Amino acid sequence: MSDLTKLTLAQARDGLRGKRFSATELARAFIAAIEKSNSLNAYVLATPERALVQAKASDGRLQKGDARPLEGLALGIKDLYCTKGVRTTAASRILDGFTPTYESTVTQNLWDAGALMLGKLNCDEFAMGSSNETSCFGPVANPWRRRGSNMALVPGGSSGGSSAAVAADLCLAATATDTGGSIRQPAAITGTVGIKPTYGRCSRYGIVAFASSLDQAGPIAKTVRDAAIMLRHMASADRKDSTCADLPVPDYEAAVGRSIKGLKVGVPKEYRIDGMPKEIEGLWQQGIAWLKAAGASLHDVSLPHTKYALPAYYIVAPAECSSNLARYDGVRYGLREPGQDLIDTYEATRAAGFGAEVRRRVLIGTYVLSAGYYDAYYIKAQKVRSLIAGDFKAVFERVDVLLTPTTPGPAFGIGEVVGDPIQMYLNDIFTVTANMAGVPGISVPAGLSSEGTPLGLQLIGRPFDEATLFQVGQVIEDAAGRFPAPDRWWA
Repeated sequence: MSDLTKLTLAQARDGLRGKRFSATELARAFIAAIEKSNSLNAYVLATPERALVQAKASDGRLQKGDARPLEGLALGIKDLYCTKGVRTTAASRILDGFTPTYESTVTQNLWDAGALMLGKLNCDEFAMGSSNETSCFGPVANPWRRRGSNMALVPGGSSGGSSAAVAADLCLAATATDTGGSIRQPAAITGTVGIKPTYGRCSRYGIVAFASSLDQAGPIAKTVRDAAIMLRHMASADRKDSTCADLPVPDYEAAVGRSIKGLKVGVPKEYRIDGMPKEIEGLWQQGIAWLKAAGASLHDVSLPHTKYALPAYYIVAPAECSSNLARYDGVRYGLREPGQDLIDTYEATRAAGFGAEVRRRVLIGTYVLSAGYYDAYYIKAQKVRSLIAGDFKAVFERVDVLLTPTTPGPAFGIGEVVGDPIQMYLNDIFTVTANMAGVPGISVPAGLSSEGTPLGLQLIGRPFDEATLFQVGQVIEDAAGRFPAPDRWWA
């Protein structure tokens, strides 16, 4: 039997339904691969026993012809999703030992559809980072390496465990979250597909909060079709989340493969930033050529407030982070560092429990929300956010979708940028606009850098029009081909 871990989600689904292998065989193949992958550090907690129990139940359903849509398909779950009875830490010491008594809506949707869980995936602490170097479990290594080099590269962040696990064939697909680019950026630099759906398309219930008005759940997968399958079953209406849209979820897979002839694609001029590497501009032009060849028309468009998106994001997100993380006090759950009195306990617990990047963002957020600065920073940033959303609304009256690069460059080495927070934040320069406006964006692998590592192109769509992103994304995937990691050095 060929290596089952190399199958796409769609191929595994068809193989299980065709009884070419069992869910148990599929699960065992991934469990064995995970056991050999310690050097990647993608999983912070493997759950092989649970996976095999779920697989046995799936095999029973498959034999009876009673299979659910994701029956027997093995997934990895970002450690930001609460999983009932399974440790969930958000990769932070302050949640050390926390075992939820409830399930996130997204993961419950996946289990209801028949999927099984291989384990919890590493991430930046509380999803704060662009390289997966802020995790209390240590950094994740990208399965890709620069040509002729053994230097360990970052897999992107905050969903670096998810992107690395998918790229390394340690799961068929993975859940992830995106606050400012944390699905699309890691997908781009690991050769995988990642979509941030419209804000409100997926429930946030049971997902550890970073910035509540920006966070959104989504999948990272091997192909556009796999991402479409995943999102179809992750998304739902949910009364437990007041920001979740009460809208029907389309069959996204049906959009994959549709012609894009006559579609209008916008190319925003503001994304041509100073100092953009020639290979990123070249990749962008290649994407334009592919879409033209497939019958789309290309149009230059303007999103005039784009230059304010990154600074406004780094006011709004830390402000909400400061508010959300106030609940971690060492009293109710997680880490507790005893002190002489209650205030001393709070201070000791938060100092020991939060890493440097989380502390930095909490301090920034507390500052911009403080008396005398609230109007000058936070209110002004929210006004800028409204202008950014207005830009997208205006441009989508002219075009159907936007094409941009996903990242300003390829994967960098572990430790290369971590000491420079400004340079680190610039990794989100092409992605934060979609979060600020609440619109959907997808990253699709489109080529290799001069270093031999993956690069992605981003498509941004109208609110709740993820189907068009899958439709156009498939055209890019068909033209560029897939980009599996060239060798399994970690195994």
